Amino acid sequence: MNLPTLIAALRESRGFAHKRDIGEIVGALGRSLPGGAAAMDQAVAMGDDCAAIPDGKGADGKSADGQSEYLLFAIEGLVEDFIHKMPWFAGYCSVMVNVSDIYAMGGRPIAVVDALWSRGMDPAAQMLEGMARASSVYGVPIVGGHSNNRSERGQLAVAILGRAKKLLTSFNARPGDFLLAAYDLRGAYEEPYPYWNASTRAPAERLRGDLEILPLLAEEGLCDAAKDISMAGTLGTAMMLLECSQTGALIDLAKIPRPPEVESGAAFLRWLTAFPSFGFVLSVRPRHAQAVMARFAARGLACAAIGTVNAGRRVELVANDEQATLWDFGSESFITAPRTEAAHA
Repeated sequence: MNLPTLIAALRESRGFAHKRDIGEIVGALGRSLPGGAAAMDQAVAMGDDCAAIPDGKGADGKSADGQSEYLLFAIEGLVEDFIHKMPWFAGYCSVMVNVSDIYAMGGRPIAVVDALWSRGMDPAAQMLEGMARASSVYGVPIVGGHSNNRSERGQLAVAILGRAKKLLTSFNARPGDFLLAAYDLRGAYEEPYPYWNASTRAPAERLRGDLEILPLLAEEGLCDAAKDISMAGTLGTAMMLLECSQTGALIDLAKIPRPPEVESGAAFLRWLTAFPSFGFVLSVRPRHAQAVMARFAARGLACAAIGTVNAGRRVELVANDEQATLWDFGSESFITAPRTEAAHA
């Protein structure tokens, strides 16, 4: 698969399409608010994995030790076909992805609530079993929610609350940063779907310890920009971070970590568009890059510098001595709405 063919497949992928919908949604909301789009720009910046809200511990938003703290608030909805085909795993993932969003912001989760629709207890029972399992594995209680067992089809959305001492955000990538990608490759695909499962069969203590890397990086000043890899895949997630930071990047596809069985062609495209149960893109100052990669390596996680951030507005890919543009933010937005700075991702 040559580079233009790969780029065309990425741009036409379902994950990219779903992220591009964000701009339309936020644009419509902005037009409906009093004050229009400017009103949204005055609120908490949208484009991160979570809303970050000063938690009101004091008049200045700081705790007794003088450190700023934030409540983190996020929600994830599951697509219908996922629920229909894999209700237990959909329930599990609904908690797992929310937990990942909190850690991607440099926080730690507190609790989740759910909104569930089903036709009787099928598929509600399986979704709830999956949610309960993930709640136990990640140590995050389910504290309430909403249910409707008289729906025509299964639907599920889960919201989460967390807290962060220092933030990792999508707005802090800087020209000159190394773009890092980190994964847990100790898993397998949930065949035949594009879900890399490194969670359901792993020890709970290890999973929690792996995620703890992210808030520690933030609190120790080693990183301030990150995003968890979503259904947009590795490159789509990197694009969201770069667009929010008003930067571009040059990414070397050969440097992206991958499972041993993934080499090139269709297998590599599948990996680039896969949802990994543990996957993060980070933008790191060069002086900290080795230390950050060492944190992941110490826990048996794959992490590599896959590119460099620049002041341009393009995402350029390099492969086999070819270079081509994946996206030009100057001419085409990805998740941002017209006349708004950024959209929730």
